[in-house]
Amino acid sequence: MKRREFLRGAGAGLLGGVALSLGACATAVPNAPTAVPAANAPTTAPATGGEPTTAPAAQPPAQGTALPALEWQMATSWPVSLDTIFGGAQTVADRVSSLSGGKFKITPRAAGELAKATEVLDVVSSGAVEMGHTASYYYIGKSDVCAFGTALPFGLNAQQQNAWLYEGGGLSALQEFNAKKFNIIQFPAGNTGVQMGGWFRKEINTTDDLKGLKMRIPGLGGKVMAKLGVTVQVIPGGEIFQALQTGAVDAAEWVGPYDDEKLGFNKVAQFYYYPGWWEPGPTLEIEINMDKWNELPKEYQEIIKAAAFEANITMLARYDAKNVASLKKLVDSGTQLKPYSPAIMEAAEKAAFQLYDESAAKDADFKRIYESWKEFRTGIYGWHKINEAGFTNFVFAKVS
Repeated sequence: MKRREFLRGAGAGLLGGVALSLGACATAVPNAPTAVPAANAPTTAPATGGEPTTAPAAQPPAQGTALPALEWQMATSWPVSLDTIFGGAQTVADRVSSLSGGKFKITPRAAGELAKATEVLDVVSSGAVEMGHTASYYYIGKSDVCAFGTALPFGLNAQQQNAWLYEGGGLSALQEFNAKKFNIIQFPAGNTGVQMGGWFRKEINTTDDLKGLKMRIPGLGGKVMAKLGVTVQVIPGGEIFQALQTGAVDAAEWVGPYDDEKLGFNKVAQFYYYPGWWEPGPTLEIEINMDKWNELPKEYQEIIKAAAFEANITMLARYDAKNVASLKKLVDSGTQLKPYSPAIMEAAEKAAFQLYDESAAKDADFKRIYESWKEFRTGIYGWHKINEAGFTNFVFAKVS
């Protein structure tokens, strides 16, 4: 492949001109794809009286080099029918293949093929499968620290979550924890944006209405709901419809309008609540067995990081674009859209931070990451209260 064709193909797939510099991989930043200038862009000050110079362009692996042909399997927590969330895994696989010239092939598998939806971490940690695509908060039974990789109730939205992971030290802290605890390395590879607050078979107006309710809700959001009297269950996405239909659960949350309408929840529950305060910006991630990761050539490691970065941005864009029409379809079909009452929101927030303090008191790893996360949250909330909220409060007030 010609140099200019490679650069055009790689550059087209990464937001903001982020591309892969295979020639510089030995000094790459561990948490993000290596950024290189666009093809033919001036990168140094011109010499006196001369023209701007151009940095050496990135080169794809030359044909016949020692880079191996690899085929990996990827366990996922998603049914293939949910094309946007499963699409995060597919985006990673497609870009790895493209950027490696077809030498490195990854095959994503639906939940249940290689592992149950909530056991992806287990098979990757053990080395039974090379990598997975999942939500880390499914594994809080192993450690509450796992919640940070996805979302904490009343925490960070997608923009803030990316800022914390990529620039606030969050990703490196979680990678250190995961390497020691689970023998994996993980990278953000998807985000749904602020989720909806779930489907209920009856109206929920007060905290008393929550007591005794059976609800499908994972992560620390589930623990908060339990504090409010809810009987919590964790059910894979593909099994939620039947659970609601049969009455095994009285309520369930998944993602948002696009996925929820596909799964048919509006046919078995009438009331659709918002916002999903437990998942204001949930990250999905790829998890890779550390032994397999260390065996990879540096070029392939950089390719995986770049592919995950693209999947992280692409999934959020797709959900934001697709949820608009899907919400309208749900409402037009009779779904009753309801906000959580201020009383429920206040009680849930109070219970959430009580839970964090309890976890920090008994878990040094949680305390260390939580204190850093909380400081970052306070700072970025203050900043976004000025610019983001100032703008959105004005323009959203005009939307009917």
